[in-house]
Amino acid sequence: MPELPEVETMRRGILPIVGSRIESVVCPPCERKPILLSPAIKPFDRRLRGKQVVAIDRRGKRVIVEIEDEQAIVIEPRMTGLVLLSDPPTREHLRLRITLSGNSQQQLLFWDRRGLGTVRLLTKKEIESQIEAKLGTDALEITSNELRDRLGKSQRAIKVALLDQSAIAGVGNLYAAELLFRAGIDPRTRCDRLSGPQWKRLVAEMQDVLQEAIHYEGSTLSDGTYRNAINGEGGYQAHHLVYDKAEKPCPRCEQGTIVRIVQAQRSTFFCPVCQRKRGLHVTLESRL
Repeated sequence: MPELPEVETMRRGILPIVGSRIESVVCPPCERKPILLSPAIKPFDRRLRGKQVVAIDRRGKRVIVEIEDEQAIVIEPRMTGLVLLSDPPTREHLRLRITLSGNSQQQLLFWDRRGLGTVRLLTKKEIESQIEAKLGTDALEITSNELRDRLGKSQRAIKVALLDQSAIAGVGNLYAAELLFRAGIDPRTRCDRLSGPQWKRLVAEMQDVLQEAIHYEGSTLSDGTYRNAINGEGGYQAHHLVYDKAEKPCPRCEQGTIVRIVQAQRSTFFCPVCQRKRGLHVTLESRL
């Protein structure tokens, strides 16, 4: 967390800075664990002063602020990072402030409670070699045939495989659980045992879930960490069907109880009744 919907919400939220010029880049005083900032703040600031922001892009779970002269600020929020235009949730976790001029937006901030995020200033060629070459197709663009070609021979559990960013970019732990539930696929099923119709259903549900989550501006969980660009909560948490709902009745089959297991050191939530391995697919519409 944040995953594709949250990062896409960040991207859309900071679009108003396009056309602005960068006046300065500073790291505010912070006694917390430092983030990975590359290059160091002085050359970072020197390379960007007076430069114009020309576009805002996203690649997987990264926000890319494109700057003239084929440079870009690549922000990876990781666990608790936020990209903001307004004042941050707390001052002590503010990691980077970019002062802007030329339009109504006067600043771009990066805030990170745990300090696991990264901010890098890269050239276009560096982005291609260090990021593009290591990421799979975006989860909003991948086809069922492409995903099957990438993962179909793997013996990994499908839930674990979906988190592999080199195969498919953007899906994380929360949305993997949600989309597998909607697709009626047991998260423990090996990739090489999924049928053609299951791959098609998986990708269709993946894109529906991610688009719906983007519509609601992502998920703000009980810790309250994730916020959009103007420091507001997301709304998709009210639409979760299985994530963090262990011991609650299944909203689809009404016979099972949502359980929590651990896969690759991550919590997985699913219904062992209607998500049986290669089991019967029951549409949500038939139950809800």
